[in-house]
Amino acid sequence: MFSRTRLVLGLQPRLTFSLPANSTRNAFIARRLISNTSSSNAQHANSRNQQEQLSSRVDERHSHSAHILPQEVDAQGNQLNAYRHGPSALDKAVHLFFFTEIIRGMWIVLENFFRPPYTIMYPFEKGPLSPRFRGEHALRRYPSGEERCIACKLCEAICPAQAITIESEARMDGSRKTTKYDIDMTKCIYCGFCQEACPVDAIVETQNQEFSVETREELLYNKEKLLANGDRAEAEIAANLHSDHVYR
Repeated sequence: MFSRTRLVLGLQPRLTFSLPANSTRNAFIARRLISNTSSSNAQHANSRNQQEQLSSRVDERHSHSAHILPQEVDAQGNQLNAYRHGPSALDKAVHLFFFTEIIRGMWIVLENFFRPPYTIMYPFEKGPLSPRFRGEHALRRYPSGEERCIACKLCEAICPAQAITIESEARMDGSRKTTKYDIDMTKCIYCGFCQEACPVDAIVETQNQEFSVETREELLYNKEKLLANGDRAEAEIAANLHSDHVYR
């Protein structure tokens, strides 16, 4: 009872714990065991790999620099300066103090001041167009006046924008002809796939680039509109196809 009272009042002396003599040795053994685990080995391996990569990058940079600036030696084996063929200090001072770069730039401006301008007064003047220029679409006819389109629908199938719609029917001789050939020019991306896919060169893209309109409905081309474009530009279309047939 007396000991309990002293414990409650705080008079009990403090307890001290002393580690056994072999605790230090056990701690070293435990640390050695932890250091030999697979995770620690993996960490050491990763650090070793990083060091090897860094060293390889350094070697790579040295090899590149050696390739760009090769070391030159004379007959006695002495290393030569790689920049000895560059501009001298006097040349650098001349360019720096006399502003030669600015004078050269002003001379180029003065030279072009007296040359004719490169701009043209469009639409009164027009530049040249390539025979492969992809502009407004047109349907062609044979010299006899018969429509070239055979309603194979390859152009409709290959069009990435799905801008072409074709309907067809059979003729008396068994061949097919188109009853509807519509192109939504607002969808067209002018890729030229329809012209490349056509086996009879029926649908082509002319060099006409001036077909801007005021309403969207005017850009919905039907068969009659396309045939009219082809009749109007047949000579130009035939000449462009003939000049390009070598590369097709």
